[in-house]
Amino acid sequence: MRILLATESSLPYLSGVTVSVDAQARALGARGHEVLVLAPRPSDGQDPQPVGSPGPAPRYAWLPSYQLPFGAPAGYRMPVPLPWTEAMAEATQFRPGIVHAHSPFVTGLLARRLSRAARAPLVFTHHTRFADYGHYLGPLAGPGARAADAYLAAFWAACAAIVAPSTDLADEIRGRLPIERRGRVHVIPTGVDVGGVQALQPKDLRADAGWPADAVIVASLGRLAPEKSPMDVLEAVALSEQPRLHLVIVGSGPSEDELRRRAAAPDLASRVRFTGGLPRPEALATIAGADLFAFASRTETQGLVLAEALSAGLPAVAIDGPGVRDSVRDGVDGVVVADRPAENRARRMATALSEVSSDDDRRAGMAARAREDAVRFSLDRRVDELESLYRSLIA
Repeated sequence: MRILLATESSLPYLSGVTVSVDAQARALGARGHEVLVLAPRPSDGQDPQPVGSPGPAPRYAWLPSYQLPFGAPAGYRMPVPLPWTEAMAEATQFRPGIVHAHSPFVTGLLARRLSRAARAPLVFTHHTRFADYGHYLGPLAGPGARAADAYLAAFWAACAAIVAPSTDLADEIRGRLPIERRGRVHVIPTGVDVGGVQALQPKDLRADAGWPADAVIVASLGRLAPEKSPMDVLEAVALSEQPRLHLVIVGSGPSEDELRRRAAAPDLASRVRFTGGLPRPEALATIAGADLFAFASRTETQGLVLAEALSAGLPAVAIDGPGVRDSVRDGVDGVVVADRPAENRARRMATALSEVSSDDDRRAGMAARAREDAVRFSLDRRVDELESLYRSLIA
């Protein structure tokens, strides 16, 4: 098949979306499909760096791009919304049989234009709960959310298939579609290179941080921003009654200074280590050196880091939220903590962390089951599902 993937952000900027698109492009290329990625050009002198996904590097058609003056992370490039660029000419000449958009906005509209010109089915993966980022709009959050919902409904109408990375999100989308269109929604999570994750050499976090040999280390991985709720993880460790508990936080973002100030308080001093942003293979090797994984975000479409952590053999303690129960099996390879009431959320997470960290046998059993059953996250399995969807649409 000739498959065009259109994305609003690309490597080397690191996010769940950029990792997902890279993994999909490489896996499809490894199966003999011709793949072209339409994406905003990275900053001058930068190239997409491998992040550990297997398969050949994809071919890119680079859209002109720019860095927003404020509100966007460094390295996040916005595509210029022009349909007559060289990249669009290259994409048109590619003559795709499938066009797969990973954003509904600039590149989504360009993808829709390309799909119509090529008479190819348009597939859309819904990676982001856009309404959950309304706090960045201040007083415009309410109108912004309503406008985004209306826009999404119009974009979905042009799609032959909508891919949701979790059953929760699929149910939400189906509930907002007319009955006759609900069959267009398919649950296909982003896959993980399980073998690659399990082959990583875990970092010796105790030696690096000077922590005692009997420390039980909790890892957290992700962007440090309000919508990811990293403060809940910090507070849970502070409230835990398990003195062996230590925390490593992998990632960076706008909340980092606030989190560092909190971590310097007497109840957490010397028990928390920040690594900052790391290349993805190093980030995964870092969390693989921990004993538990903590996850507090309630704004995910899937929570890819949960699948990665479980694949590495880390039992997960996760606050219940979208996509969490697709990954964490409560009582089997982790603990799912009730989301409400919100005011006691960190304390409930603290209780779960204390219970699992203080029971070495229980923790070891969860770790073994997480690692043994990680094939359920397999990238090959997910690409099988994508290929099947593509072929059904073409047929």
